[in-house]
Amino acid sequence: MHAKPNIDLEGFVKELEALKAESDKMRDASDLEHLKKIERWGRLCTVAGYATGWIVPNPISALLLSQGRFTRFAIMGHHVLHGGYDRVPSVPERYTSKRFARGKRRLIDWMDWIVPEAWIFEHNALHHYHLGESQDPDDLGEVVRKNFSSESAREKKHLSFALTAMVWKLSFYAPSTLKQLRRRRNRIVPRGEVMEPRDFDVAFHPMHPEGRELWTRSIAPYALYQFVLVPSLFAFLGPLAVTNVALNSIGAELLTNAHAFLMIVPNHAGDDLYKFSTRARSKAEFYLRQVLGSTNYNCGSDLNDFVHGFLNYQIEHHLWPDATLRQYKWLQPRVKELCRRYGVPYVQESVWRRARKMLHFFTHAAEQKTWTEPLPAAETASGPTGEIRGTP
Repeated sequence: MHAKPNIDLEGFVKELEALKAESDKMRDASDLEHLKKIERWGRLCTVAGYATGWIVPNPISALLLSQGRFTRFAIMGHHVLHGGYDRVPSVPERYTSKRFARGKRRLIDWMDWIVPEAWIFEHNALHHYHLGESQDPDDLGEVVRKNFSSESAREKKHLSFALTAMVWKLSFYAPSTLKQLRRRRNRIVPRGEVMEPRDFDVAFHPMHPEGRELWTRSIAPYALYQFVLVPSLFAFLGPLAVTNVALNSIGAELLTNAHAFLMIVPNHAGDDLYKFSTRARSKAEFYLRQVLGSTNYNCGSDLNDFVHGFLNYQIEHHLWPDATLRQYKWLQPRVKELCRRYGVPYVQESVWRRARKMLHFFTHAAEQKTWTEPLPAAETASGPTGEIRGTP
């Protein structure tokens, strides 16, 4: 899929920024109330999961616990730490990027394998400003593709993907985010870059300094909290209840990892999306790349968006990472129409269709397009500089 040649990029960006300015004017206390409603839904899932999880190991309790954890990660941690609610009038500090999940509040706000400070740098800075580039540390596809040759058995690939999906936050995101945080502390440049096999060997070695940091800041705190401390709170109901809660919690962890993988990874994978061999050299090119390198899923009701973790607004999120959930709902149809008018490809499909395209890409059955020629730094409103160039 290619955009029309000679796009009026200056006009496109001007209208995009006008849309964002209009949505910012509508930002008010309703945005915070909407976030709190979504937060309550996630908390209710968690409470219901534990309320039934002590009786017997079962998929319903595990699913409820899984959705609760997914809500804390994909919706609360993701959007609040992007600063989406920092500018909402009278917002409590606990819903701001400077306070949420920081210090002791990590236990209350977002207890996860991922260290919040590491996530903020790796995801908010490196991924969002190096989308689809070699310095995009969130490009799990490059890591996975290296593990499979195009001749590998199809069944082996699919089984490996399923196993990867169920543990990917621990096996990929936790060490990747800490790696990037260390690089920042040590002032190592260029920043970013995807994890290599050697990085994983070091990251999980408890006797290596990097491995110790992963175990002490990530693995041990989360495992003890989720699989030991919380189940032990049910000791008054007997040892069987503690065991049942622990088993349901482990099941929920596998499910929430798979859920997050399904919602996050296909966002930037598929043969109709672009990767980029150079850095963006202008604001217009940067905006354009966010659309060309991302895809949306089906959007609509709060319930639909809740299940998707509001990751179904990925194009709008990459254009404006600091918008609120309500802003994304308002912006999405308008950005889609704007792209239609300017001839910019706007990819939106069901998550299941996107997952198939992701799988084809990861298993070498398809390739993504590559943006091979950057736009001039001072592009004009018309002429050949507006053409989208790429190789399938």
